[in-house]
Amino acid sequence: MQPGPNMAEDPRVALRVIQWATGNVGRAAVEGVLSHPELELVGAWVSSAEKAGRDVGEICGLAPAGVRATADAAEILATEADCVVYAPLLPRLGDVARLLESGKNVVTPVGWFYPSHAHGVARLEAACRAGGTSLHGTGLHPGGITELFPLVLSRLSRDVRHLRAEEFSDIRVYRAEMVVREIMLFGKTPEQAAASPMPALLGGGFGQSIDMIADALGFELDADKRTTHETAVATATIETPVGPIERGTVAAQRFTWQGTVRGTPVVTVAVNWLMGEEHLDPPWRLDGERFEVEVEGDPSLSLVFRGLQPPVATADLDRNPGIVATAMHCVNSIPAVCAAPPGIRTYLDLPLVSGRAAGDLRRG
Repeated sequence: MQPGPNMAEDPRVALRVIQWATGNVGRAAVEGVLSHPELELVGAWVSSAEKAGRDVGEICGLAPAGVRATADAAEILATEADCVVYAPLLPRLGDVARLLESGKNVVTPVGWFYPSHAHGVARLEAACRAGGTSLHGTGLHPGGITELFPLVLSRLSRDVRHLRAEEFSDIRVYRAEMVVREIMLFGKTPEQAAASPMPALLGGGFGQSIDMIADALGFELDADKRTTHETAVATATIETPVGPIERGTVAAQRFTWQGTVRGTPVVTVAVNWLMGEEHLDPPWRLDGERFEVEVEGDPSLSLVFRGLQPPVATADLDRNPGIVATAMHCVNSIPAVCAAPPGIRTYLDLPLVSGRAAGDLRRG
């Protein structure tokens, strides 16, 4: 249900929120909704029969929330709510369209950051019109570091010539062996890694980031984006939480996506993933896990974000700070998205979004 003016402007009227999926991001989002003074958790969809019927707070390792989870999508569609935080492992366009058509705004970290050329956009726009609702894609990387923060920084410069958003991560914190070895292709030969699916898997999201920056700043991009993939191999066996990386196999990777104007890069998005900093050829270094955002203009500026990656020794996928940040970028956007006109709404459409003070520090 699209809230009326009073719901959007009166903080005493809580916006009713449904959580769709209770994986790592979903669990953090539930905790965020429960602590947000303007939101009320009223429903939760789960993917397994084992979770169905249980209290969603208990599912998420929290105190009971008084909300029973369901695996029945029809039950969710029939629940009166203002917004759904849609956070499954893999998105389904049909699910999102039906949620929008049912009168529920949707905030999601799994796509649609700037989907002007993405598959299914016409259907989603029609669903927004039918339900009087809005869809907003947000998150961290992509979803914030690669578009929102470069745009914010660019407002301090003139004659902008290039923007860069780049991740530097020790991939040993990502303790999912199948993903690291069979999808990211660490521990494979350089020839095997050259066929990596990551440029395509991540390129859709990062391509939207590049398009958003280009449209906001007025760059006239060339038709095709430039993609590169670099690797470094282990010079000795590297012991990792997902097993040893043998000598001669891939132990570090860098993926780069660029938007160009007449062949000159104007927007660069990159990820650097390393299995530590020892025994690499070539000898890459992290110099600390971080995200960097840089604007080349007058003046040229740079920002470094730390604290979004956990220390390797204490890496916890369930409470990874980057996962919490992704979830909270969604949760904190809910009031603005519910107040927005119907349609797909990006950072270029919404007002400034902020977090909320801790409960013991809020004004009465």
